[in-house]
Amino acid sequence: MKRLFTFFICFLILITAKFNAAAQQPVNFNTRSLSADTVIVPLAAQEIAPSSYENSIFKRRLDSIQKDVQLDYNEYVQSYIDVYSRRRDGIAAILGKSKYYFPIYEKAFRDAGVPEEIKYLSIVESELNPLAVSRVGATGPWQFMYATGRLYGLAVDNYVDERRDPIQSSYAAAAYIRDAYQEFGDWLLAIASYNCGKGAVTRAIEKAGANDFWSIRPYLPAETRNYVPAYIAMTYVMNYYKHHNITPQACTFSVLTDTVLVNKSVPLQSIAGVLDVSISELALLNPSYKRLIVNGSDKAPRRLIIPQTAKENYSALYEALNGQGFKAAPSVAEPRVQYASYVDTKPEPKPTRHKIRRGETLGDIADTYGVEVQDLKVWNNLKSNKAVIGKVLRLTAPDEPAVKSKKIKEYVTYKVKRGDTLSEIAAKFEGASVEKIKAINGLKRASLQPGMLLKISGV
Repeated sequence: MKRLFTFFICFLILITAKFNAAAQQPVNFNTRSLSADTVIVPLAAQEIAPSSYENSIFKRRLDSIQKDVQLDYNEYVQSYIDVYSRRRDGIAAILGKSKYYFPIYEKAFRDAGVPEEIKYLSIVESELNPLAVSRVGATGPWQFMYATGRLYGLAVDNYVDERRDPIQSSYAAAAYIRDAYQEFGDWLLAIASYNCGKGAVTRAIEKAGANDFWSIRPYLPAETRNYVPAYIAMTYVMNYYKHHNITPQACTFSVLTDTVLVNKSVPLQSIAGVLDVSISELALLNPSYKRLIVNGSDKAPRRLIIPQTAKENYSALYEALNGQGFKAAPSVAEPRVQYASYVDTKPEPKPTRHKIRRGETLGDIADTYGVEVQDLKVWNNLKSNKAVIGKVLRLTAPDEPAVKSKKIKEYVTYKVKRGDTLSEIAAKFEGASVEKIKAINGLKRASLQPGMLLKISGV
């Protein structure tokens, strides 16, 4: 009987140990090296049960680092602190990459008048991966959708996707958050709108009859309810990682860089050969070039980010870009010659329409004509990726409407509808902005009333 009792006690201890070990397993926080077009699922998009909490050391720590953005502490924030702080390897890698990305973010935010601590939002969005893509197509370190990125000045074409550019996308993110703050007067609401849109936040404010995040939280989309707590928790972990035995990893690419303006079309592979650096590092420093080609011109030179290297390498690069060609990388001459002969032997004009045939998908059509699926959807006003047999698709962007010579007014009028926001109204008119609308209408605040008539300039 004594042996049986001892065996039973040991069995219970073993089961308890396994249960506790399972409870410590991470919750799908991506720590591996992300590659191009890696689909990510942020933690904020996953359901995590609130943790038990009390007015503890975590609250005091959050209070001590709070600047402009309110860092509240509750069970929802605690649940994400628990998850993030257990992901030591993932946070360690992010701390290493932050040495390169954070100075870029901070400058963009300072220039826009946005609190620098909102830089941590990019970790929640993409884990500082410029090539990250969400399940719905949001792209880059700041996860811009195509339409929103275009609204904030990010170009996307066959060669370039500026949503991936840490510099360009950071200025666009800062502009969006600044506009949202001007509408809502609260940084947490501005952050929430970055996830679900300004319209969703406006509707939640109307339903809740309040204008702070925690009051309107029940009326927001599920992911947005977790998005702000995840941001606050990430802000905590990035400041107090040492208290959770997290040691930053070294950045896997050069943090010290220089910028060169390129006014011709140059493959990154050739530049890598001249500078004696790896193509993978050069591609990571220049993630917006989809075909690994810097397609600069005299009228529109392109930015090239290169690791700091020996002076003789810079001399070789200068000679290559401004002299007789890439003497250090003769293999570059081959694709240029082949490309020219290909154009010469196929002078046919590029098709501008395509009729969908049975079995084709939008992806197949995009690959055939060298365009993006997202471009096809925007050019043809498609709401989904479904390819309807027999439908004729436009393969190029619609021509801009000609300016009418009879136009006399310098503005048009718009009647405000229920739920409208200034940023949504500005998006409907070419050249309009929140600041212009407020200025021409003498608006001190961003609040609108249904039925108001607004003058819209810049159209």
